[in-house]
Amino acid sequence: MSYIEIKHSYKRYKVGETEIIANNDISFDIEKGELVVILGSSGAGKSTVLNILGGMDTNDEGSVIIDGKEISNYNKQQLTQYRRTDVGFVFQFYNLISNLTAKENVELAVEIVENSMDPEETLIEVGLGHRINNFPSQLSGGEQQRVAIARAVAKNPKILLCDEPTGALDYNTGKQVLQILQDMSRKKGSTVIIVTHNAAIAPIADRVIHMHDARVKSIVINEKPAAIADIEW
Repeated sequence: MSYIEIKHSYKRYKVGETEIIANNDISFDIEKGELVVILGSSGAGKSTVLNILGGMDTNDEGSVIIDGKEISNYNKQQLTQYRRTDVGFVFQFYNLISNLTAKENVELAVEIVENSMDPEETLIEVGLGHRINNFPSQLSGGEQQRVAIARAVAKNPKILLCDEPTGALDYNTGKQVLQILQDMSRKKGSTVIIVTHNAAIAPIADRVIHMHDARVKSIVINEKPAAIADIEW
């Protein structure tokens, strides 16, 4: 059994009298410790998949099995606990609390979980040892995104879910952030899933899930994922 298994998953939304199928018979597997890119244009259904994997939304039918547990059957309380303990989230926009320092932003996230990592050490690991006591307004966009990554990572989650994590960053800073995420998979054994429309990122992944029109169009296994330094966009 794979670490993550999605089998024949559907998600539908009602907009007035119209039914929109956001995920249409989605199936794929992900192995533990893989770096995965879910690739597709806006409206392809990739963020819906991410929200379902993260327990922020539920599918209408089909199975979502993570670490042997069928989370698609979870109630609201179980989903809340799952989000707290098993999942770290990194978004395009950093969602930091403006009146808390970098360290305090990370500390806030780890208060609700057991077996968390030390906030200060985690910030040092993402290259922000010199910015621990700075507020978000005193940080560049790349530094804010690294705080957001540290906040997610410090929970010591089983899965790190990233929605367009480089979308608001310049080229060089985006590559720095991707390096941190790749290192999380390679060196820490984290299962990292990146949702993006940027096809140039795909070569760094172990597995690329290409989505189009609410379906999985193809799944490609990279036997030799590219180094971050070698990709261009």
